[in-house]
Amino acid sequence: MVHVTDAEISPPDGAAVGGVFGRALAFVNRVIVLMSSIALVIAAIVLTYSVASRYFLHLSTDWQDELSVFLIVGAVFMSSAAIQERRGHVAIEAVTVLLPASVNHARLIVVDLASLLFCGFFAWKSWLLFAEAWTENYHSESTWGPPLWVPYSLMTAGMMLLSVQLAVQVVAGLVPAKSRPARPAR
Repeated sequence: MVHVTDAEISPPDGAAVGGVFGRALAFVNRVIVLMSSIALVIAAIVLTYSVASRYFLHLSTDWQDELSVFLIVGAVFMSSAAIQERRGHVAIEAVTVLLPASVNHARLIVVDLASLLFCGFFAWKSWLLFAEAWTENYHSESTWGPPLWVPYSLMTAGMMLLSVQLAVQVVAGLVPAKSRPARPAR
């Protein structure tokens, strides 16, 4: 059985087809991955401090858990477009090796389109949640009580970026192979 690689069946990334817009989106994704990585390191430091201060100093740690959740939620949602750009989300590849490359290409476009519809809906609902938290001045019910528009804005921005990334990939998949620029080496 011949093994087909992802490079042979996947539509080109947005940077290869999207021109200036695709390159700008790829740059934004790289910056967000860096910021998300920093947020995860900060969350780990805050959680470590929380555990140590509770155990050794018997201090109350009201804000640490919530701040860590905000940082982790932000990192996950904001980096989702960068993961999609690399097609790094969990996928089942058993079907990939059984289908011809042209069918796999079409399958990826259909999956990207379905994902775009779902993520677009999610982004819209996240926007409504963010707008409500902002206008109604919702706060967490913890003793720290941070405003809830902060995590909702990160969720909204992340889903909007993911939707844009998916749209770029759908368009890139529909561009005929002969008119595509060569894929940059990674």
